Amino acid sequence: MNLAKKIRDKKQVLHGRIKQSLGRATRNRRLQTEGKTDRVAGNLKQSGEKAKDAFKH
Repeated sequence: MNLAKKIRDKKQVLHGRIKQSLGRATRNRRLQTEGKTDRVAGNLKQSGEKAKDAFKH
């Protein structure tokens, strides 16, 4: 996995967690949903990159 992509995907997951927590604290459903979406998308990207790497070796 490319280091830059790995960092970007982890950053997206972290950003999503922060957004989701902030949405919970302020009771803002839109922010919660966006955070969850970011988190899930980052995790899916990480999984996809790991699968690519597994097939390369």
